[in-house]
Amino acid sequence: MSAFDIVQLVLRILVALIFVPMGINHFVPKSARAMVAMIPPSLKTRVSGKTLVRFTGVCEIAGGVGILIPASLVPGLAFAAGIALAVFLIAVFPANNFAAQNPERFGRAAIPFWPRFVAQVVLIAVILVAVV
Repeated sequence: MSAFDIVQLVLRILVALIFVPMGINHFVPKSARAMVAMIPPSLKTRVSGKTLVRFTGVCEIAGGVGILIPASLVPGLAFAAGIALAVFLIAVFPANNFAAQNPERFGRAAIPFWPRFVAQVVLIAVILVAVV
């Protein structure tokens, strides 16, 4: 195992440790209600906010677990999971931005736009380094 392989393994474990608990949190009633409130109204026109929150929770758990599966067991799965997590972070950004625009409503969850944007770009970069 090369040094880069070890770095990738450590990054995949860290990514899983971030996303699996966050995904599980989508099923905790109090947290789920707060997340539903963060979804911009325009995104809740065809699908309920509760369904979107559950779906994103499943995505986070599946991505976090999938990124840990070695290529020797299922070739390409960790790569696909990493790409899916990167796309996921882009897809949920409107909800995070909506919260940032309404700090009086969302409190601590209302991380200002630029710090949130930078953090998500860095996390996407970490995920891509972990799987490429």
